[in-house]
Amino acid sequence: MIVSASRRTDLPACYSDWFFNRIKEGFVLVRNPMNFHQVSRISLSPDVVDGIVFWSKNPKPMLGRLDRLKDYPFYFQFTLTSYGRDIEPGLPGKSEIIDTFRRLSEKIGAEKVIWRYDPILLNEKYPILYHVENFGKIARRLNGCTEKVTVSFLDFYSRMQKNMERIGGRTPNFDEKNTLAGRLSSIARENGMLLETCAEEIDLSAYGIKHARCIDKERFERIAKCRLDVGKDKNQRPACGCAASVDIGAYDSCPCGCLYCYANGSRGRAAGNRKSHDPWSPLLIGTCDSDDRVAERPLSSSRNPQQSLFWRIIKRRRRRRKLPDVSFFILFTDPSVFRLYRPSIRKFCKIFQISANALESLSDCL
Repeated sequence: MIVSASRRTDLPACYSDWFFNRIKEGFVLVRNPMNFHQVSRISLSPDVVDGIVFWSKNPKPMLGRLDRLKDYPFYFQFTLTSYGRDIEPGLPGKSEIIDTFRRLSEKIGAEKVIWRYDPILLNEKYPILYHVENFGKIARRLNGCTEKVTVSFLDFYSRMQKNMERIGGRTPNFDEKNTLAGRLSSIARENGMLLETCAEEIDLSAYGIKHARCIDKERFERIAKCRLDVGKDKNQRPACGCAASVDIGAYDSCPCGCLYCYANGSRGRAAGNRKSHDPWSPLLIGTCDSDDRVAERPLSSSRNPQQSLFWRIIKRRRRRRKLPDVSFFILFTDPSVFRLYRPSIRKFCKIFQISANALESLSDCL
């Protein structure tokens, strides 16, 4: 199971104490957004959780406690735009957020921090040229701190309709999307980043832009050095490439007040729900009552046992021989490293009756 924390609210910025309490307790309760009194009990045991994706605009409150996640593979989807407080009223200044991004990357590595410049909206104050110039300024300050930047264009939801009408916000048209794609992808490459789009149907491959998988099975496989047997999330839009996950957040609970937010109906409702928050409650908002029906959600790990065992054998030899840590790619492409680990590879092959010569042939081919 992959945990999404969370598309519905900014857990790292606003509810990090609650999150770490849930990690300590080993479970969380989540209300069904479509059925208030239907509550799922979800295990947060490392034996069940294959990875955690954090979604945040300001994960600063978590920086000093990331060591508590040592048993979990994780990475951050870090949203950092160029909008002012007229659109993002509840966020710190951009310099502070950029500093947090850089500190986070320094702590956990550039592969585990994905920059999100989204959603892109246009109005009189924020035209195309504004986005190009300010995207470039941010990209230069994040150079070396991330490998990828994800963009998307404003989608209209009923919850944000009045906000967008008030500021004259609109979605870029087809030509404007292509102009932005060409300019932003060029800037991203100049700063060592790959630019991808989130849940966009438009084909921008002419600019070297692919469709992102924000909850990315392959990224977790690289981080955890283990194959995951998990499919595409069928509950998302067709253009979304995300792997299946379980979201542990709640709608109408983020106090940041971003005008483009699809997860809040109103700032007043979010503020009211925040007052009902108890960091010691299993629920993010409020507590359970007699009308609630709590049921254990049957979830399990998607880790492939053969690859899990393979990396346990590799790690055991690394510790005993004090060898360097390796990725799958380095292990099978660097002949000197392959020779160091050959006894462990042969041991794995013997357990599962796999031809060791076949693996050595794979190494030669790579």
